[in-house]
Amino acid sequence: MIYKYRIVLDTLDDVIRDIEIRDHSTLEDLHNSIAQAFGFDGTEMASFYKSDDEWNQGEEYLLFDMSDGQNDINMMNETSLDTVFSKDQTKMIYVYDFFNMWTFYVELADIAEPEDGQDYPNLMFAQGQLPDSPPEKQFEAEKLDEFEDDIDDDIEFENLDDFDFDENWN
Repeated sequence: MIYKYRIVLDTLDDVIRDIEIRDHSTLEDLHNSIAQAFGFDGTEMASFYKSDDEWNQGEEYLLFDMSDGQNDINMMNETSLDTVFSKDQTKMIYVYDFFNMWTFYVELADIAEPEDGQDYPNLMFAQGQLPDSPPEKQFEAEKLDEFEDDIDDDIEFENLDDFDFDENWN
């Protein structure tokens, strides 16, 4: 089967790519297709995140394993598309280059039969140009305010004798 995806950059302008790719391809294959379609070199760190219908970020799928084998992690190269996408699970968030946080919404738009003579992956449609820099991210002030409420402002660090602190700990 062929999965047809619409990938939209998280920006005010319409920057869209439609890609079709085989269902047994991996998330890494999709990552490479997206990077190429938007003009990235594909060498930066990236992740896919499962998403619900409201685009809430869920389980992560990594391009590179940075855990030193200490944690169970989901790797893009070990995850086929047909295990994370279905008619019921159609959305993922894709983040490319964690320093710049290029964020894309990836949605499975259609499942079709492969066409004879067509090579996959295939860039079917492109609209809009990638801006020179990624869109600014807006963080919810309410969540930051909740964090600030948890901070104890009564602590003074002028007299360290009040704390259980060993100056010669090393």
